[in-house]
Amino acid sequence: MFQGVHLVSRFYLAHFFAIIGPIITIKSFIVYLSYFGLKEKPFSIAPNPEYLYMSERHKEALLHLNYGLGDSGGFVLLTGEVGTGKTTITRSMLKSLPENTEVAFVLNPALSELELLASVCDELSISYDPDTATLKSLTDALKSRFTDNYRAGGHTLLVIDEAQHLSPSVLEQLRLLTNLETDDKKLVQIALIGQPELQTLLQRNELRQLAQRITSRYHLLALTESQVFAYIQHRLQTAGCDTALFSHEAVSHIYKRTQGIPRLINLLADRCLLGAFSAQKQVIDKSVVEQAAKEALPMVSMNSEPASEKNLKQFIPALSLVVASYAIGFAAAYIF
Repeated sequence: MFQGVHLVSRFYLAHFFAIIGPIITIKSFIVYLSYFGLKEKPFSIAPNPEYLYMSERHKEALLHLNYGLGDSGGFVLLTGEVGTGKTTITRSMLKSLPENTEVAFVLNPALSELELLASVCDELSISYDPDTATLKSLTDALKSRFTDNYRAGGHTLLVIDEAQHLSPSVLEQLRLLTNLETDDKKLVQIALIGQPELQTLLQRNELRQLAQRITSRYHLLALTESQVFAYIQHRLQTAGCDTALFSHEAVSHIYKRTQGIPRLINLLADRCLLGAFSAQKQVIDKSVVEQAAKEALPMVSMNSEPASEKNLKQFIPALSLVVASYAIGFAAAYIF
């Protein structure tokens, strides 16, 4: 009987610590901010335009977007590898648009032609009957809104993120939207944002008419090593810290591990801050970066492990905190 009671007690204790484990982990993230004199997390992966580091490449990308949208053409194109900062640049561009610009932002482009037009109508708060809507009725409704905006001295912009997922038929429907024009101006402009596969898609023969309407295009590359140092300092300063928390050797190792991709830099640098806080270090060195890379990045060493081990490690970082929390809980239960 007592053994049964003991087992039940351990069961509830295990779940208690499994619950408070994540809370303790979250608290650690908060505490390290004050430890380094930060007002907020400097390396969040959220696309916050306030933290946009304007490298020469990012300046060029933003310049191309603004130039294309200032023209009378129909499409602008921004491509780049995963995590290079396309969405952040796009959001920065949107903040600089004139107030009379009405924007429709489509984040899920894996849609049919009808669904895409309906999504644009939803973004622009255009009423329609979903049960009877057709391509023609939605196109007419959009044309009416575009025309009204133009007559009121305004402008309409459609932004499609992850555009590499668009089907050729949907891209053709977008091209047809840009047929709505006056003698000197398109009534709607479209910004296509996507990964390099989008460039390949637009080279298809059936999309040559659309490709010819792209007035500005830019492919965003990753940061150089010197830019990674400036990028890290920029984000730390934006978050309220003017101290160089990362040694040059640490930054060099971050560049090596991330290949200059901002999203990976954020993941790794954030874990470095947590690791340095745990070890009560004021400056992050190479050893902290190496340990953080093992915990935070999909692959620790490129081209140095069998493919099966690499695939396995891709799942480890995302689950590490949860697993650790539950492990603490169950271990504590058995101690008691």
